[in-house]
Amino acid sequence: MKRFKNILLVCNFDAKQHMVEDRAVSLAKQNEARLTVFTVAKECSVDARMTFTHMPQQELHSLVIDDCREKVDALAADIGRQGVDVRSQVVTGTPFLEIIRQVLRDKHDLVILASEGKDGVNERLFRTTSMHLMRKCPCPVWVVKRAQTRPYTRILAAVDPSVHDSKRGAINPMILQLASGMARKEAGELHIIHVWHLFGERYVRSSGMTEGAVQEAKALEKKQHKQRFDTLLNRAGVTDLKPHLHLIEGDPDDRIPEMVTEKGIDLLVMGTVCRTGIAGFLIGNTAEEVLNQVDCSVLTLKPEGFVTPVPLE
Repeated sequence: MKRFKNILLVCNFDAKQHMVEDRAVSLAKQNEARLTVFTVAKECSVDARMTFTHMPQQELHSLVIDDCREKVDALAADIGRQGVDVRSQVVTGTPFLEIIRQVLRDKHDLVILASEGKDGVNERLFRTTSMHLMRKCPCPVWVVKRAQTRPYTRILAAVDPSVHDSKRGAINPMILQLASGMARKEAGELHIIHVWHLFGERYVRSSGMTEGAVQEAKALEKKQHKQRFDTLLNRAGVTDLKPHLHLIEGDPDDRIPEMVTEKGIDLLVMGTVCRTGIAGFLIGNTAEEVLNQVDCSVLTLKPEGFVTPVPLE
């Protein structure tokens, strides 16, 4: 997977940060990429200001920044000793805004960070910063589940070859390229899912169409989706991986999370697209519903030509 050449590693220096660091370093080595160790220093809390009343606020803030810079520089030095071209950066502000601005300034082609939520079936893995990034960051965003220490043994690519918009449709080969590259890197199984449904089935049934006619329509619809799915796969060059193919009827909001759970997926690769009319501003309904339900690492990407709504300054 040689695509990424300028990786942004976002650090928060919690106890499980090393899992994300290890993946970022491994990818940088494989790609001979530049790696930037980046953190957004937190503003001093009200409690901290009340505790250190003898210290001017600006001085206290400077101490926080200096502490972050010391940690970032130490990590960068350690990574550099592993033969990686590395640099470091500390900024202040709103995390997702500053991360996106850093991507724009230095033209990063991948952001990698740890999930913010607690690991577990009943916990939301993706919270404010990661969701904002998956909505608005112009480059791919890889959110790593913090408890995931082993290699990715099962990788799921979610595609939709039924879309008629050429820009949105072009994201499917990109998804397969990243997912297959990761499967080769990790020596893992590649699963590919396409969820389809008969458009307007509820209204068709209410119109008085017989059950036989509905089933005939569904069979025709499935055949068309299979043809598009097969065409996409034949062009993608993934046959050497002998991928597990899943052409499933239903709602992708439900079927993709079910597949993640059923197959024990470690990494989900999917596209995020904006709603029509607000270019680049909101994550697609399906993507957001899926992300709110899965309990695995996720790599998301945008269609070519996506423009972030976040200004550089």
